[in-house]
Amino acid sequence: MRRSFFAYAVGLLVGLGAAAPALADGPDLIFRKSTVFKLLTPNDKLATYAIDDPVVDGVGCWYTVPERGGIAGAFGVAEEVSDVSLACRQFGPIKFNEKSEQGDVVFRERRSFIFKKMQIVRGCDAKRNVLVYMVYSDKLVEGSPKNSTSTVPLMPWGTTGDVPKCADFIRG
Repeated sequence: MRRSFFAYAVGLLVGLGAAAPALADGPDLIFRKSTVFKLLTPNDKLATYAIDDPVVDGVGCWYTVPERGGIAGAFGVAEEVSDVSLACRQFGPIKFNEKSEQGDVVFRERRSFIFKKMQIVRGCDAKRNVLVYMVYSDKLVEGSPKNSTSTVPLMPWGTTGDVPKCADFIRG
């Protein structure tokens, strides 16, 4: 028996929904703000999220992304634009949990049903002892030049005078 495209699409969406609990440790939504009113469907919004660096304790990043409303946005199949802003800060004592490579992915998220993803990557400016975070989106076919950069200078926290050197935790 032949299945319709609709049946395949529904099956795929249900399958993706079953994977949702695996994303429980994803970004924390801080707030959303409507930017474009839609009468019968969800509004377009800007949403601000926070993530903690999984390798560097004491560093968090906050990013704001546009979220499309409308029918495609309501069903989660809208291709989101590549505009993303980023700010990363030290919020506690810095502790490196493992060594990493320059440009290691800190966080990755889909921005369209298939073709586009947004990534936050981390590097180390060893000369200045500064962690450098960059967010960008890439598209399977043509890429995207939209990006943003944020830095976190490694500083003492509280009464401890110990400041780790990011260069000590870069492989290579």
